[in-house]
Amino acid sequence: MDKTFGFLAPIGITVMIFVLNALLPGKWVTGYITQPDSTEKMKYRLNGILVFFVVIILWFLSGYFDIVPYDWLFIYRWYALAGAFTLGIIFTMAVVLPYPSVRKSFLSDVFFGRIENLQLWGGRVDAKMWLYMTGATVLELNALSFAAHHWILFGDHASKGLFLSTALLSYFLIDYMTFEEVHLYTYDLFAERIGFKLGWGCIVFYPYFYSIFLWSTADLPDPHTPAWLLLIYVLIFFAGWVLSRGANLQKYLFKKDPEKPFLWITPEMITDGSNTLLVNGFWGVSRHINYLGEILMGTGIILCTGYPSLIWPWLYPLYYVGLLFTRQIDDNKRCALKYGELWRTYEKKVPYRIIPFIY
Repeated sequence: MDKTFGFLAPIGITVMIFVLNALLPGKWVTGYITQPDSTEKMKYRLNGILVFFVVIILWFLSGYFDIVPYDWLFIYRWYALAGAFTLGIIFTMAVVLPYPSVRKSFLSDVFFGRIENLQLWGGRVDAKMWLYMTGATVLELNALSFAAHHWILFGDHASKGLFLSTALLSYFLIDYMTFEEVHLYTYDLFAERIGFKLGWGCIVFYPYFYSIFLWSTADLPDPHTPAWLLLIYVLIFFAGWVLSRGANLQKYLFKKDPEKPFLWITPEMITDGSNTLLVNGFWGVSRHINYLGEILMGTGIILCTGYPSLIWPWLYPLYYVGLLFTRQIDDNKRCALKYGELWRTYEKKVPYRIIPFIY
């Protein structure tokens, strides 16, 4: 019976997040995307951080009152992964099959999706924002459960580095949900359709693969990583956070008000009369400095586990390398088509794609 509940757990949690997203109060904001056949911007109702904390509090209370053990999601992780996998496939078919094809290949339609923006009840629930909310929340539940298992297994001899890596991941997720509005101006929201890549990715890949560094080390003893080395790993993480969060915030504020300074940085821009590009601050260092930040954050998190020779934790930041370097190539092509000569001027002014002075 517990195995069946393990299989059904991600389905139940996903439904609960959907209900909370629909019912809990939220803030209405105007996004970056223009509605089809209109000049009006899409509106979103955001309450991700509230939903996130409500679910975490419910997890804590269920363990405190011995309803569900704190490490239950770790014990039945394989069954939960199977349940999430199944749900991801069902969701993909549900958001692809009812809509007209946009590509010649059916498999391409399934993978990349057909519908661009799906909202329910007048925008009260936005499918993309709900998917990211679900992925982040289930990932946090997994991380807390895996860390709880490590504590239950080793007690006073548990690894401080493992708890530190869990705390850094939690910081990353809380930061992501806190700045939910900023992500309305990112590539994922305005460039991707809803299909297998986004749906299955948020329901399965995001919460289960991103926790692989804990999945592979929660049963291992304390490697006794020196405190000074842990400090360096934390600094790597926060260096990445500054690059990622700083770049995204600067671009967000620039799109909202091109004349408004970000921190001490007065915007510099180039324009062709109809389009304008930001060319200084974080966006003057490289064309995708935020991608470098994401990779550094992932690296800092997995290093804290204290097993640098173990391959499995490294899959987390290596995935970022594969994803973001490929995305940068696609985004460069898209921007070259959209901005033309203006983009070529930007490329000359900011020659580095991701890593300053290297790439």
